[in-house]
Amino acid sequence: MQPDPPDRFRDVLSGEQYAEFQAAGRQAARRLRGVTVWHVNSTARGGGVAEMLRSLLGYAAAGGLDVRWLVLRGGPEFFDVTKRIHNRLHGSAGDGGDLGPDAQAVYRGSLAPAATDLAGRVAPGDVVVLHDPQTAGLVPDVRRLGAIAVWRCHVGTDLSNELTEQAWNFLLPHLADVDATVFSRRQFAWSGLDPDRVHVIAPSIDAFSPKNRDLSEGAVWSILSSSGVVPAAPTLEGTPALSTRATMVEDLPVPTGAPVVAQVSRWDRLKDPVGVIEGFAAHVVRASDAHLLVAGPGIDSVADDPEGAEVLDQCVEARAGLPAEARPRVHLACLPMNDPDENALMVNAVQHHAEVVVQKSLAEGFGLTVAEAMWKARPVVASRVGGIQDQVEHGRTGLLVADPEDLAEFGEEVRVLLEQRDRAAAMGHAARETVRDHYLAPRHLRQYAELLEELVESRPS
Repeated sequence: MQPDPPDRFRDVLSGEQYAEFQAAGRQAARRLRGVTVWHVNSTARGGGVAEMLRSLLGYAAAGGLDVRWLVLRGGPEFFDVTKRIHNRLHGSAGDGGDLGPDAQAVYRGSLAPAATDLAGRVAPGDVVVLHDPQTAGLVPDVRRLGAIAVWRCHVGTDLSNELTEQAWNFLLPHLADVDATVFSRRQFAWSGLDPDRVHVIAPSIDAFSPKNRDLSEGAVWSILSSSGVVPAAPTLEGTPALSTRATMVEDLPVPTGAPVVAQVSRWDRLKDPVGVIEGFAAHVVRASDAHLLVAGPGIDSVADDPEGAEVLDQCVEARAGLPAEARPRVHLACLPMNDPDENALMVNAVQHHAEVVVQKSLAEGFGLTVAEAMWKARPVVASRVGGIQDQVEHGRTGLLVADPEDLAEFGEEVRVLLEQRDRAAAMGHAARETVRDHYLAPRHLRQYAELLEELVESRPS
C-alpha cells in the first residue's frame, strides 16, 4: 500500500482537529503494533468502497499501521446474486431473482477461492475487515483462522420490508460469529444482529485525491474539453489535458456559458438516472436555459455491477423519447476508467463546472457524490433518503426532496437554485465547511482506529 502523508491535512483542518488526528494516529500505531489489518472487497476500481480504501489505507500505512488490501474474484453468477442482495438491502426487488438454496450454493462456492487465499495470508490475531454483501460469507473462514472478523456494510435502508428481510435472512447465518458489524447509519442495522456488536461509522472522501482536489477554472475547462465532455476550448499553459475521452450521447455539445445541472453516479436503478432525465425535461427545461449532464463510468469498467449496461440503455432510450425542445438539453457521458486518475479528474471537473449537482437516489447508503459536490462548494439537490439526509441540512447546505419519486418537487428545487444564485453560493460555502468538519478521512480513520483497538485489546490472549 502506497503511503500518503497525513500532514497534508494541516492546512485543511482546524488546529484542534489536526491535533486530535495526530494523537489518534500515534495511539493506533502503538496499540496495533504487530497486528496486520486486512481489507477485502469485490473490486479494485469503480464505486465508492474502492475509492475510500485507496485513500484510507494510504494514510493508515503512512501512520505506521500494517494494512493490506485484497480483492476477491467472482464470476457473473456470483455478481448476479450479490447485486440481488444489494438491491434488496435497499428495499428494491432488483432483477426479481431467487435468494434460495441455489443462490447460497453459488455464493459459497464462489467465495471458496478467496477463503483459501486468506488462509495462506492471515495470521491469528490479525483483523480482517470484510466489505459489503460480496464478502459476508467469509466471516466463518476468518474466525477459523483465529483472526478478528469485522463486516462493514455500506448499504441499507431506513425502512425494512419483505425484500430487505430476504437479504438479511440470506446473510445472517454467515454473520453469526462476527466480532463487529459497521453501518453508515444506526437505522441500517438489522434485527437479528447483536446490538452490542453494531457500530456506526459514516464514510468519507479524500480531499487530496484527483477526484476532490481543488481545480482552477482553467484546469476544469482543459479537462472537460480534452475529454470531450464539452466543446474544445483553449488549453492554458500548465493545465492538465487528458489522453482518454468520454463517450457522449447528445445532439450537440453543451453550449459555452450555459448553466449545467449534473448527476454523477454509477448506472444503477437506485440512483434513478431516468427519473433525473424525465424530471429535468418536464420541470426545468421551460423555466431555465440550463443543460443536464448525467455522467457515469464506462459500463465495461465496474466488475461487480452486472446491471450497468441495461440501465445505461434505459437512459439512452429515455433521452431519445424526450420532446424536441428538451432532448438537445440532455447529455449523457460515459467516463472511461482505463486510467482511474483521469476518470477521477473528469468527475472532479464535471462537479466543479456544474451550477447545481443532483443526486436523486431512490435509496442510498451514504452518497459519496453528495459529499464530493459539497466539498467543491456546489449546492446540492438530493433525495431525503439514507445517509444523504445526514450530510445535507435542508435550506442551509442544499435542498432535500421529501419524495424521491416526485419529479415536480425535484424540478422545483433545481429551479430554485438556478434562479437564486446568491442563495446557492451561500449553501455551497456552508456545504464545504460541513464536509471539512464531518466527512473527511481524519475523522473516518480515527473512528476505525478506535474500533480496531477495542477489538484487539478485548480479545482473549
